[in-house]
Amino acid sequence: MATDNEDFTVKECKRRDRKPAFENADSDIGLCGWLLVGISILLMLVTLPISIWMCIKIVKEYERAIIFRLGRILRGGAKGPGLFFILPCTDSFINVDMRTITFDIPPQEVLTKDSVTVSVDGVVYYRVQNATLAVANITNADAATRLLAQTTLRNVLGTKNLAEILSDREEIAHSMQSTLDDATDDWGIKVERVEIKDVKLPLQLQRAMAAEAEATREARAKVIAAEGEMNASRALKEASLVIAESPSALQLRYLQTLNTIAAEKNSTIIFPLPLEMMQGFIKH
Repeated sequence: MATDNEDFTVKECKRRDRKPAFENADSDIGLCGWLLVGISILLMLVTLPISIWMCIKIVKEYERAIIFRLGRILRGGAKGPGLFFILPCTDSFINVDMRTITFDIPPQEVLTKDSVTVSVDGVVYYRVQNATLAVANITNADAATRLLAQTTLRNVLGTKNLAEILSDREEIAHSMQSTLDDATDDWGIKVERVEIKDVKLPLQLQRAMAAEAEATREARAKVIAAEGEMNASRALKEASLVIAESPSALQLRYLQTLNTIAAEKNSTIIFPLPLEMMQGFIKH
């Protein structure tokens, strides 16, 4: 917890250090720059009301405008949403979309820690948190974030073995989000969420894992069958002891068996006869 607080404090200090450079940008345009600004204002006043339509701009609720005056960012940072004014000839502006953007990470061939090659893809959700930094500090924040997500995915998965990749997707996604958020902080980007979509294994590895799982299930089935046979033999042993103590129990069991056979409407019924009964006929 203390480490997280220290990291947050360091980030806030960096942001405060960057702000004065942008806030005081228009004060360094020099005497010639102020002269050009004055001429631009005079030209706007002379051409009123036609020029007012060139000076009024509108940005949507989800956009911010970064105004450049003579190539320098105007004091106050991003403008919007709503109306704002620019000077003709000296001012230009760039619109920045502040909505959350999603993109798919292309499948990456990764060699895991236990030397298994897997193909992993994912999805990243991010948004522009500081429009001024996103324009001034990097050429294309979207393309840079996409490339960084691909390299971060390979780097993070390279430190995991196959079992961890298959079971700890949430931990891997959280680690990727933290790494991407720290790296894109200087670009004014906030990475909100990272998800691992699919982990594709080589076909041979899939067959080996399927064979291993099948062998495990067969071994478990054999153990269960052996336990059932053992329990059945114990029950038969106990039943034989009971029948041995009472000879009439064997006759009752015999009659019950005949009743069961007769209920099935069989045409043939076999009657077992004791050998003692046949000995009298054999002697005669």
